[in-house]
Amino acid sequence: MRAAACGLAGVAPWAAAQTAGWPSRPISLVVPFAAGGTTDVLARALADPLGQALGQPVIVESKPGAGATLGADFVAKARPDGYTLLMGAVHHTIATSVYRKLPYDFQKSFAPITTVALVPNVLVVNAERTPAKTVAEFVAFAKASPTELAYGSNGNGTAQHLIGTQFQASTGTKLLHVPYKGSGPLTTDLLGGQVALSFDTVTPVLQHIQAGRLRPLAVTTAQRSAVLPDVPTLQEAGLKGFDIGTWFGVLAPAGTPPEVVQKLNAAMVKIIRSPDFGQRMRAIGADPVGNSPQEMARQIAEETAKFATLVRDGKVTVD
Repeated sequence: MRAAACGLAGVAPWAAAQTAGWPSRPISLVVPFAAGGTTDVLARALADPLGQALGQPVIVESKPGAGATLGADFVAKARPDGYTLLMGAVHHTIATSVYRKLPYDFQKSFAPITTVALVPNVLVVNAERTPAKTVAEFVAFAKASPTELAYGSNGNGTAQHLIGTQFQASTGTKLLHVPYKGSGPLTTDLLGGQVALSFDTVTPVLQHIQAGRLRPLAVTTAQRSAVLPDVPTLQEAGLKGFDIGTWFGVLAPAGTPPEVVQKLNAAMVKIIRSPDFGQRMRAIGADPVGNSPQEMARQIAEETAKFATLVRDGKVTVD
């Protein structure tokens, strides 16, 4: 007990010293997907003003792979000193149930800081190669196709993967799942016709929808998207029970000093709730949030339980 007390006594001054001088060097914000996707866009939109607020550069690093779990594992194992952060997303709450063996526990290995934004997902098809203009027409087209139409996702166990699984169960279609390391390469192949459709977030496909190269058939949330007001929801298209969107937020490794977490939260929330940031988010189809660490933790717990049911019903697993 005396040895343990001495150990704790040694930790406290170190933590206090680190907190008092934090940050004294650049901060890494890890994006667990390839560059060009919504996670990357939001991270970069937050990084510059956050760096200015903290007085140290915030550097965005891409560490894609395994449905965002490689980047998450990297941050989970990082020193909990506030210098390595994760731009996490709803995908991590899904991966908890999809992957049979994860090297971390998403609810225990991280300290939530704040939810940055919510972004609806949208069912889009290549406008030149897919004649369907409604969900019903697409379902008929898919069933009549001599081969399975391919849909792309940001990786196994991501929201797009789960939405695709639920879509097939609801429509009786059979689609081929093609996982990518992020929205950038996925969108490139969707435009090129290598995959027929995707259920990606609005942000990476919005400009191509506006240019007429991609055709939106429905959004996957219960409410329509403000930037796509004429696009119906899947529920409006006749698929009851669909309400899956994507949240993005920042987390630190578990054990990060509470004072550092609170300082990060205060700086981020001020940025997220600013008119300039809000305008930038709405322009790309995102709704800014900016909540407390406790509220984000509750959100993660609730969605982990919700997706566990959907994953079990859809029989989605990844070894």
